[in-house]
Amino acid sequence: MAGHFEIRGPDYAINETQDALPWDNALATGTELLTEAETFLTSLFRTWNLYQIGIAIALMAVAHLLRMVLGPRIRTWMAQRQDWPQWRMRILVVIHQRLRAIFFVALIWITVYTMQEITWPSRSYLLGIIATLSLAWLIVVFLTRLIKSPFFRKVVRYGAWTYVTLRILGLLEPTERLLDSAGFTVGEIRFSLLLVIQGLVILGALITLARFLTTTTSSRVRRSEDISPSMQVLIVKGVQIAFYGAAFFIGVRALGIDLTGLAVLSGAIGVGLGFGLQKVVSNLVSGVIILLDKSIKPGDVISLGQTFGWINSLGARYVSVVTRDGKEYLIPNEDLITGQVVNWSHSNEFVRLDIYFGTSYGDSPHEVRRLAIEAAQSVERVLKSRPTVCHVVGFGDSSVDYILRFWIEDPTGGLTNIRGNVYLALWDTFQENGISIPFPQREVKVLQGEHLGAEAVQD
Repeated sequence: MAGHFEIRGPDYAINETQDALPWDNALATGTELLTEAETFLTSLFRTWNLYQIGIAIALMAVAHLLRMVLGPRIRTWMAQRQDWPQWRMRILVVIHQRLRAIFFVALIWITVYTMQEITWPSRSYLLGIIATLSLAWLIVVFLTRLIKSPFFRKVVRYGAWTYVTLRILGLLEPTERLLDSAGFTVGEIRFSLLLVIQGLVILGALITLARFLTTTTSSRVRRSEDISPSMQVLIVKGVQIAFYGAAFFIGVRALGIDLTGLAVLSGAIGVGLGFGLQKVVSNLVSGVIILLDKSIKPGDVISLGQTFGWINSLGARYVSVVTRDGKEYLIPNEDLITGQVVNWSHSNEFVRLDIYFGTSYGDSPHEVRRLAIEAAQSVERVLKSRPTVCHVVGFGDSSVDYILRFWIEDPTGGLTNIRGNVYLALWDTFQENGISIPFPQREVKVLQGEHLGAEAVQD
């Protein structure tokens, strides 16, 4: 059989003989695979191999019956374990979904060991192959469950099934030669179908490992009470970048791809950042500054222009702010750095609110102040631990003007609604105690000797 064909060097001249070599290599490898497959299929029709196939089918039927009998009982037992951790319950669910395969693997391995003890090894050779394949496929199923993406999970699962099947059947090397023969060379790097498959498997495994490490680290960081929420977000983002970046570069290096060419790419990216990505970089840097100086954090209540709400999450480019009416605003990080932001809960949760009202000149200001304070303190969300005060702020045209100041500690519950509740409490208290709230009145007098014209009457 001809050796591997590769194009090397820029001075390679293509001719008909050399161009035919890769196809000859692929044809020869394919013929070898077909010959080995034909030999394997022919051996299946031998008497003892047919017996072993029948035993395997019978064991599959027994595993199916065990699944029908024990499956509902195991599910009932699982339903009684509500106090178990979520990760343990997920493992039980995956095991319950694969009970038939688990029973079959257990039964066939018991059968193989038993037959090896009481008969010749050749009488259980095919059963041993089936048992090894079944166990390998089952392990692949459990390992690929760690991959969150359904599409990527299927790709890795079917690829792993194909790999272990070829390896167990002894067809891996010819298949590798066949896949490697279908390729092309760019510079000093040779791309082939085998390299693509290896890349998907390696990157899939590394990304899955990075995702697991990121999730584990992030959950531990979020459970730590000694780390502020803003620093938790910064640490989680840094961990994600570190693990996923390491997975990508390790995977690329494992495939033999030289990364020195990225130096030119990084220079081009730097030029692009200087011209077209200024805002993007500014938002990224502003996001890091926000996380480091702890000026805002998830859960804070802020006001920025006409937007009032609480911070839902801190992103790399923007901050998510949810308002009382359910709208979610994505505010660029740069606006929070350069603009004037009111953080109602920066250093503490206490917020003072002011409302204005007026009463008639016939009512005692001392009595009005006392009743206003009592009315405000009767509202549920108004703090009793911090003083509520009421002051006279002016004598208007038709009323004595007052300001009422009170404190709350839950700005996330809303500001307009608490003001409205205090106004209602003032109304009820003033009605019960005879305090009147005046409104402007005007008197029109017609002087003697004057009369309204017809046009004025019509108007």
